[in-house]
Amino acid sequence: MGTIGARSTIGVLSRETGVNVETIRYYERIGLLPEPARTEGGHRLYNEDQLRRLVFIRRGRELGFSLEDLKTLIDLVDGGYTCGEVRDITLAHLDDIRRKIVDLRRLEKTLKTTAAQCAGGIIPECPVIDTLFKPFCEK
Repeated sequence: MGTIGARSTIGVLSRETGVNVETIRYYERIGLLPEPARTEGGHRLYNEDQLRRLVFIRRGRELGFSLEDLKTLIDLVDGGYTCGEVRDITLAHLDDIRRKIVDLRRLEKTLKTTAAQCAGGIIPECPVIDTLFKPFCEK
């Protein structure tokens, strides 16, 4: 990542962080990213602090944190935080990840079993499609 100027446009911020321009605007609307200064013509001008915060948000999203969790973490950073508070959020996220891993393993097993039933023929019957049409309560 390069160095953002003292005041850079949304396009520069987007290129520097890899975050889409519309996503940056969305983060501003929901309060994750503070509103930037504007030129007389209304163009957004971002500073290094906003770049750092956007990198924090992007990285948090890559790690699977929800926007709500990130908002909480940012509020903690802005208001002063303890390591224990951050740890609690992190452990809750870890529990969520572990539940997702269990679900993904179950999904993997189901897809593997279903795909094994498929002969790959040309008839319009397919166990994969049939399985997707089954209600959740059927096994």
